[in-house]
Amino acid sequence: MTTFNRVPSLMARAGTASALTLAAVGGSIVAPGMASEAAAATPGMKALKVAASKKGAPYQWGAAGPRRFDCSGLTLYSFKKAGKKLPRTAAQQYNRTRHISAKNRQAGDLVFFHSGSHVYHVGIYAGGNKIWHAPKTGDVVKLQKIWTKNVWYGRVR
Repeated sequence: MTTFNRVPSLMARAGTASALTLAAVGGSIVAPGMASEAAAATPGMKALKVAASKKGAPYQWGAAGPRRFDCSGLTLYSFKKAGKKLPRTAAQQYNRTRHISAKNRQAGDLVFFHSGSHVYHVGIYAGGNKIWHAPKTGDVVKLQKIWTKNVWYGRVR
């Protein structure tokens, strides 16, 4: 019998089990507030993982991967790998998403930086007020704190 198959019998004998106990015997739990496996499989979460896997890739204006990226090239590439098609520029991507409030943002949503009504930059929200993005010439794909309040959020449909 495998360790995993013994989890129910161990729990029955003990009555309850802590998360550490379950982990030690190969079980799994879903904690309140934690993403379920189904949520982790959303296109946004898949795209987020793709973007994170490109950490350190050099910025190049007009590049859309797989080795170099500009901001919208990274989001286009990441969502394409997640099975979703996006247009090329940050502004076009903003117009293609379902706009959401900061309060309703989730990891995997797009973060659009704007000046007035002009969208000039995009990244993928990673949670904790951070984004994965390709910042500028001379820089690389990286995780960075959102540095301004002039952002809008969009969810890829």
